[in-house]
Amino acid sequence: MNHVLIVDDEAEIRESLESILREEDYLVTTAATAGEAMELLRDAAYDVVLLDIWLPDRDGLDTLTEIRQMESANVPEVVIISGHGTIEAAVRATKLGAYDFLEKPLSLDRTLIVLKNAMKARQMREDNQEFSRQLTKGTVTGNSVPMKALRQQIKLMAPTNGRVLIYGESGAGKELVGRAMHAESLRKDRPFVELNCAAIPEDYIESELFGYRHGAVPGGPTEKRGTFERADGGTLFLDEVGDMSLKTQAKVLRALDEQRFLPVGASHPVHVDVRVIAATNKDLEEEIARGNFREDLFYRLNVIPFFVPPLRDRKEDISLLVKEFLQQFGSEYGRPHVDMTDDALAALKQYHWPGNVRELRNLVERVLILNPKTQRIERKHLPMLVYRDSARDANKNNGREEFTSLLQAREAYERDYILKKLDEFHGNVSRAAEGLGLERSHLYRKMKALGVSVKE
Repeated sequence: MNHVLIVDDEAEIRESLESILREEDYLVTTAATAGEAMELLRDAAYDVVLLDIWLPDRDGLDTLTEIRQMESANVPEVVIISGHGTIEAAVRATKLGAYDFLEKPLSLDRTLIVLKNAMKARQMREDNQEFSRQLTKGTVTGNSVPMKALRQQIKLMAPTNGRVLIYGESGAGKELVGRAMHAESLRKDRPFVELNCAAIPEDYIESELFGYRHGAVPGGPTEKRGTFERADGGTLFLDEVGDMSLKTQAKVLRALDEQRFLPVGASHPVHVDVRVIAATNKDLEEEIARGNFREDLFYRLNVIPFFVPPLRDRKEDISLLVKEFLQQFGSEYGRPHVDMTDDALAALKQYHWPGNVRELRNLVERVLILNPKTQRIERKHLPMLVYRDSARDANKNNGREEFTSLLQAREAYERDYILKKLDEFHGNVSRAAEGLGLERSHLYRKMKALGVSVKE
C-alpha cells in the first residue's frame, strides 16, 4: 500500500515531507498532534508512521507505545524523528518498538532508505502473520484408493506453477487439497490467500480481488489490498469460482494473462506473481454451455484438474477422519483422550453424508460438546440423523433400493428404528417399548425375530 502517516507539529516539515514522499509514489497523510494521529490510525491502515518525539498534546514515545498496543493486525512500523536526538532517546524508542530513529534536520537520502526498509519490514511481518494463519492443521487424510491417488497427484503437481482446478461437492475437502498443494509447492514460504467467490456480494467482489485506492469504497478504509496483491509470490485459492459473475471473470482472466491489475480507483497497475488454484462444486462445462462461465477462463484455470471424491465414496476413511477430529476438538476442549467405539463408527459408515467431510467434522464437535464427561463415544451418543434411513442408504444404488421384497425392506427399517430407540433409552427395553408404543413382551419377540440384541 505504501501509505505513510507523518505526525509533526511543524507545518513546514509536514508539507516538505509530504511533497517529497508523494513524488516517490507514497500515499501520504499528515497530522499535527498525537490525538489527531490516533484518530487517523483507528480509521485507516498505514504502513509506516513518521512520528515526532515532541508533540504539543503528549510525548511521542507514549504515542509510540499506544500504537504498538493497537489490537489491529495492521499495526504500522513507527520511525521516530526528533530535533533533540540523544542515544538514550534512541535506545528507549527502539525498546518500545520503533523501527528506527531519525534526527532533524532530516537527511533526505537516509529518510528514504529508512522508509523503504520499514515498508519491507512491515510487508514481511504481514506476510508472516498471513502465513501463520494459513498453516494447515492436518493433511489430506484417508487410506482409500481415491485418496492415495489424490496424494500422489498432489506430490507430482505441487512443485509446478501450473494452475489447478479442483472439482468436488461442497464440504468434500477442496480447500484442504489447495492448502496441501501450497504446502508442497515452491511457494510454501509465501502466503496462501483464500477467497470464497460465493460468499462475497457482486458489488464487492472486485474490490476483494483487486483492492482499492484513495477511498474508492464509500464508508471503508482509505485503501485496501486485494487478495491478488496479498498473495503476491504465493498462492491464491479461489473457492466456488463457478459463482463468479461474467464481469468479474473477464477481469480475473486479464489478471491471469498479464499478472497485473488495476485496483479500484488507482491510476497505476500492480504487478504480481501469483499461482491460482480454483475450486468448484459445479460442472463448469455445463455452465459454459448455459452462458454462465467464460470458456477462455475455464481453459486458463483447468491446466491441472483434480477431483475430490465425496465421503460416501470413501467410507473406509471415516475411522481415520473421526480419530483426527477427536484429537483436534478433544485438545481444544481439554479432553485429549476421547475415542469412539466400533459400533458407533459402524453407524457413521451407514450414513450417506450429504455434507461430506465438513458434516462429519461438525458432527464430531457437536457430540463432544453435548457429552462433556464422556471419554468414549458410543452409538447412543450419536445424533438421530445417522439413523435416518440408514438401512435404505446402505442398500442404495443410483437412487433405487435393492431390497428383493417389501417384507425385507420393512424388516430393515424396523430393525434400524428399534436400534435407534434402544440407543435413545440407553438399552432400557421397557422404556424403549414405551417409546415405540409396544408391550415389553411384544418388543422382545420383535427383537428376536429381527436379530436385535441389547449390549449390557
